[in-house]
Amino acid sequence: MLAAASPALPQVTRPNETREQPAAPTETIEIGLSTETIAITSNFRGTDLTIFGALDNADPLIRRQGRYDIIVVLQGPERDLVVRKKERYLGVWVNAESQTFLGVPLSYSLASTRSLQDIADPRVFRQLSIGVDNFYLAPKAADNSDGNVAEFSKELREIKMRQGLYSQRIGDVEFISPTLFRATLSLPTNVPVGRHRARALLFRNGTFVREANTSLQIVKAGLEYQIYEAAQNHSLLYGLFAVFLAVITGWFGRFLFRKD
Repeated sequence: MLAAASPALPQVTRPNETREQPAAPTETIEIGLSTETIAITSNFRGTDLTIFGALDNADPLIRRQGRYDIIVVLQGPERDLVVRKKERYLGVWVNAESQTFLGVPLSYSLASTRSLQDIADPRVFRQLSIGVDNFYLAPKAADNSDGNVAEFSKELREIKMRQGLYSQRIGDVEFISPTLFRATLSLPTNVPVGRHRARALLFRNGTFVREANTSLQIVKAGLEYQIYEAAQNHSLLYGLFAVFLAVITGWFGRFLFRKD
C-alpha cells in the first residue's frame, strides 16, 4: 500500500495577529552601605554592618502579598587555602592528606528575608553561588587525584563557621517601608583586611530578578596598620628588626631578673 504525503504548507501570520510575549521584569534594586571603610584598631571587637536598599518599579500586588525576597551577601577577599587532615601515628597526631582550594573567600556573611529554602529552589542558589554550602570551592588540579574533595570542602566550611567567618542570618533583612529595606551583617573580630564585595539579590515568587553590587574596604589603623604595612612592603627589614627586638628583649629580661 502506498501513501502519498502532501507537502507542508507554510504558516502565514496575518498582519493583525500578534503573539503575546511575557513581560520582562521591570523591578530594579539599589543598595548603599552605612560606611564604606572600617578601620580595625587594637580594641576592635567586631561590629555590625548595615546595608540599606531600595526596590524600584515594584508590582503593587506582589508587594502587598509579600512575595518579594531579598538576600544580602558580604564576601571577603579571596585566597588559596590548604586543608590538612590529621591522623594518629605512634601516639602522635601528624598531618596526613591535604587538599588545596583556589580563590576561597576568607569571610562570607549572608542575611535574608526568609529561610533560603522558602525563597527559591536550591539549584538557583548553586548557580548564583548564594549560601555557605552553595558557592563552589575549586580544588587545585594537582590534588584532584585524592578523591576527597567533597570531604575537605565540607570541613573547610565547618572550620570557617566555627571561626565565625562564615555565617547566615535568617530574617535579618527587613522591609522598613513598601520599597525600602535594611540588612544587618555581623563582622567578627578576626574579619580579614581587604576589599569586601557586597551583593543584594532580588527574588520575585521564587525567581531571581536583579542584583546590585557595591564594595567595602576594611583596613588596619594606628600602630597596627603601620606594622602591617611594614611587614607587607619591607618583609626583609621587618624580619631583621623582629629578630633584633627579640634579642634585646631577652637580654634585658635576663639582666632585669638575674639573681646575682
